[in-house]
Amino acid sequence: MFGDIMGMMGKIKETQQKVEETKKRLDSLLIDEKSSDNLINITLTANRKIKSITIDDNLLSDKEMLEDYLIFTLNKAIEKATNVNETELAAVAKEGMPNIPGMDMFK
Repeated sequence: MFGDIMGMMGKIKETQQKVEETKKRLDSLLIDEKSSDNLINITLTANRKIKSITIDDNLLSDKEMLEDYLIFTLNKAIEKATNVNETELAAVAKEGMPNIPGMDMFK
């Protein structure tokens, strides 16, 4: 019995380490998003940290349009990054789930 518990604890600790490694790797995975007309380009990490924003000079004269472009493009970029982040972390967590009877719903 204690061997099973120790084995599960080891597996959980190993999974936590893999999750942390995955989070670090996601800091270097870049997601690029641009407006449909390429007037704004945004790059962020899969951990949703903005790395760069490039704005075409044509947008600088219209504050409202610039704000709309930023909101729309940032939201698209964040959604993409969130999907990548959640998929990667879920795969690591699922891989590390111990085999506990009755807990098949997580696999």
